[in-house]
Amino acid sequence: MHAALRRAREAAAMILGLGLLALICLGWTPFALVLGPLMPEASGKRLGRQAIHSCFRFYVWLLERLCGCRFDLRALDELARQSGPMIIVANHPSLLDAVLLVSRLPNAVCIMKAALMHNLLLGAGSRLARYIVNDAPLPMIRRAIAEIKSGDGARLIIFPESTRTSAPPVGPCSATAGLIAARAGVPVQALVIEMSTPYLGKHWPLFRPPSLPLAVRVRYVGQMHVDGASAHRFGDDIHARFAHALKETRHV
Repeated sequence: MHAALRRAREAAAMILGLGLLALICLGWTPFALVLGPLMPEASGKRLGRQAIHSCFRFYVWLLERLCGCRFDLRALDELARQSGPMIIVANHPSLLDAVLLVSRLPNAVCIMKAALMHNLLLGAGSRLARYIVNDAPLPMIRRAIAEIKSGDGARLIIFPESTRTSAPPVGPCSATAGLIAARAGVPVQALVIEMSTPYLGKHWPLFRPPSLPLAVRVRYVGQMHVDGASAHRFGDDIHARFAHALKETRHV
């Protein structure tokens, strides 16, 4: 009986959590669709990023209050208090990762798959915020460098695994963030995301409930200075750093 009640509660929390995200994104989409063609790029970008930041922050608050989630995001709050542009890299265990990072980092800009730019829930808001598409490597790198050098303190978020972790604790990593850091002259801030349950991970079906409480911690694991000589081995370097940090993970 208790097990059945627990499973029912977890299923209800999952449905509520996914439904709230859909409602929040759909609520902003009409405004983003209208404002996108009308606003100048700079002001549209600022509004779009602030809106996504505020919406995701509200969503994370709802997950904590209504859906049995526990988030330790103090490392992100510390980064948010720092001024100037930065490149932030993290492992990618779940679909929740970008939501959590953007919820705490103002003026965040994400590198996204091209298909997501046309997604019903995320597309219009992402286009207004001038998120970067990863369909062509050289234009993507140029746009990322331009964001870092724009002078408005952008926080560029990159998941070096490029997709959700396929083989825990961390999958193969690309050197893209290192190349951008070397050319932009900005260090990389490395984070690891730790989860009590691999909810919404690569091999987790969308409608499979998590085990509650779902606990997620984002931990800062250091700053990396990248130059031209070390940029091309950045993928191996960040993979090793992630793997070492996750090996030391305590239960979250």
